[in-house]
Amino acid sequence: MMSLTVDIKDVAGKKTGTFALPAEIFDVQVNIPLIHQVVTAQLAAARQGSHKAKNRGEVSGGGKKPFKQKGTGRARQGSTRSPNQRHGGVAHGPVPRLYDQRTPKKMIKAALAGVLSDRQRNERIHIVDGIIEAPNTKGAITAVRQFTDRKRSLVVLSRTEESVWVKLRNVDGLHLIASDQLNAYDVIVADDVIFSKNAIDEFVQGPAKGKSVTAVARESEVEVLA
Repeated sequence: MMSLTVDIKDVAGKKTGTFALPAEIFDVQVNIPLIHQVVTAQLAAARQGSHKAKNRGEVSGGGKKPFKQKGTGRARQGSTRSPNQRHGGVAHGPVPRLYDQRTPKKMIKAALAGVLSDRQRNERIHIVDGIIEAPNTKGAITAVRQFTDRKRSLVVLSRTEESVWVKLRNVDGLHLIASDQLNAYDVIVADDVIFSKNAIDEFVQGPAKGKSVTAVARESEVEVLA
């Protein structure tokens, strides 16, 4: 049976504890067709869809015949804007469109759980604690690189760890993402997934159910004022 316990290490590489990953997220059956559908939809939604080619009614030019109807030995032509004329319009060219695909939230959640479970089965989920205390960029890089020497790593951070974002945002081979933005595609293209301790806590806990971000912020303000 797959172990759901991950060691927590500090910036110096010393083990400071363990973290029990919830089975409903990190130990589910991998549904490859589902993951493919969700990732395809995500990539499709990222397409701008602003491509455009002019048809024969939109290109410049008059309605004059390029040459006379008979006597030239050539096929008759009625307009310089015809698609088979130089500088003519494009036949069946691309037009602006949306590539969005309908993907229910349950499918997105299931796909993410599937890819995270796959990474955990291959021991590619890591947790680092105290990364926000790294004195400089070199220290932050060392804290993240201690787990693996593979090329691509996904670093999941809390939005409150602003100093870490600044230190790691331009490092080759590291892709940073907030815990509430974690998605199946970014996990798939990464060799290893490295959570900060704050990020894994936030991700496992999930958003406050039934409450908007504004409502949660207001409650926090009331607690501070009290």
